[in-house]
Amino acid sequence: MSTLQLAGPGSAGHTMERSDAGVPRVHLTRRGWLVLVAVPLALVAAAAMILAASLTSQAKAAGSAGGVTETVQVDVAVGQTLWGLAAEYAPDRDPREVVAEIAELNALTTSTVQAGQALHIPVSTP
Repeated sequence: MSTLQLAGPGSAGHTMERSDAGVPRVHLTRRGWLVLVAVPLALVAAAAMILAASLTSQAKAAGSAGGVTETVQVDVAVGQTLWGLAAEYAPDRDPREVVAEIAELNALTTSTVQAGQALHIPVSTP
């Protein structure tokens, strides 16, 4: 391995090592490694989070017609049930289907809802 002394203004004390094949070796500082490794990893992580958020968005749930379901956000009142909400907001549809759609839109694992809970409810379109 040979060392090349750089000459000229502003190059005092700087050396560049060359390997036996004549190819210059690069020595990265801590900041250089950060730029080379951490920044691209952060960009990939941000892109993955954006993709995951867009794929799990509740507002894009498909309706029975294959289009986007129109919904309203409702805060559950004391004594309200999914069946009652289905009958109130989609009276022309089968309540069983609407309850199933409410559960899917809101990722519910049980049919029990709590007062004050915010739910996305599909609405009937005329």
